[in-house]
Amino acid sequence: MQVKIKNTSQHELPKYETSASAGVDLRANLETAITLKPLERVLVKTGLFLEIPEGFEAQVRPRSGLALKKGITVLNSPGTVDADYRGEVGVILINLSSEEFVIENGERIAQLVFAKVEQANWVNVEILSETARGEGGFGSTGVK
Repeated sequence: MQVKIKNTSQHELPKYETSASAGVDLRANLETAITLKPLERVLVKTGLFLEIPEGFEAQVRPRSGLALKKGITVLNSPGTVDADYRGEVGVILINLSSEEFVIENGERIAQLVFAKVEQANWVNVEILSETARGEGGFGSTGVK
């Protein structure tokens, strides 16, 4: 898959760190650092604009190290960048820790994973097929 990218940041293009990496790191593109207080959220710009092929999306996901070590995560995880969106990629971060966190320019704040997607064709029916699970909701498939 080929993705066109316009990079208006001063940072290098995102890259896969290993041959088996699923995602690339997104970096904050800031003029000044942002201090994120506990339970505060902020939209952080990346300076990246994408042209994703139809049939694919880009998913903005948390970085596991940042989440574990600092309590910083992506609020709408995963965030979706649609194939027809041409605006700047932004990351909604939230601080779930009890301490302030400073986001510096160039900080790796999230990861971007590309995924194939399909659009559903709705078929309106009166009755759905039955399954062993039925209408069991949250937690209904766990061992008792």
